[in-house]
Amino acid sequence: MPAADDLQSLTAKIRRVLRRRGRSHDEADDLIQEAFLRLHVYCRDHAIRNTGGFLFRTALNLACDRNRRDRVAAVVPVDLDELALVDPYPPPDEVCAGQERLQRMRAGLEAMSPRRREVFVLNRIEGYSFPQIAERLGITLSMVEKHAAKAILFLTDWMDDATEAGEE
Repeated sequence: MPAADDLQSLTAKIRRVLRRRGRSHDEADDLIQEAFLRLHVYCRDHAIRNTGGFLFRTALNLACDRNRRDRVAAVVPVDLDELALVDPYPPPDEVCAGQERLQRMRAGLEAMSPRRREVFVLNRIEGYSFPQIAERLGITLSMVEKHAAKAILFLTDWMDDATEAGEE
């Protein structure tokens, strides 16, 4: 066991470390006292080469254990009926409105000329670029651009007409 002066300086050092880690003066003293008690019990059956290291590590471990225990104690049990459960999915009326818009969009695609629909689908749904579409369909880039622009205008008007008519 170290000399009394060594124990006082060791105790002061452990207290400073515990205080820096957010423990009050009284809590730090309690943890140090518990560390000394554990040292005393441990020394009954084991030889310790570094008493200061044992005390230091034990006090830090006790502080960690107390932090864990405090976090668990902070969880307050609540009656299941009092919990506000949040459904991540949209409400049924929004799902229904979305399905109606999708049906309206399909109808608009069907109302387009086959070539315009093909250009629109290749570009907007399948992700082809205009030059790729021109090459694939064997038409000029200018024609692809015109079909794409007219398809967008047509579908925008088509969907706006549905909104104005109150179909959504």
